[in-house]
Amino acid sequence: MDVHDSVRLEMSEDGRVLSFAAVNASRTARALVGTMRALAGNMAQGVSTGFERCLLLNGVGYRAALTGQTLQLTLGYSHPVSYQLPEGISAELPTPTKIILRGIDKQRLGQTAAELRALRRPEPYKGKGVRYEDEVVRRKEAKKK
Repeated sequence: MDVHDSVRLEMSEDGRVLSFAAVNASRTARALVGTMRALAGNMAQGVSTGFERCLLLNGVGYRAALTGQTLQLTLGYSHPVSYQLPEGISAELPTPTKIILRGIDKQRLGQTAAELRALRRPEPYKGKGVRYEDEVVRRKEAKKK
């Protein structure tokens, strides 16, 4: 990770504690201290326990299949959609309608999940589409006669 010039990084003598401090008292430097600390914390957590993101496919005939590092998605289009998983991201399919993504890089994992969700966003009338497991889709009422 590249540390911003406004942030000073110090490691303890035993090498177990990282300290972040602002070089000057500017508002930007103080804000970047928290950002750098959070990024370093995410890197440490990613290496030790990893990150996980679950996606659900809702809709008749919507399903996923995994072939190597390629996800084959059937999302109601006239053709199946192939998505090549980036390096460092692995997928698991406990059921054909649930995708569990795992990786050590939180940003890359979130970006991959967002790209998969963007292939067919959940729509508000029937709730069909790809959504996060913890996402709540606000449903709209259908047109009345």
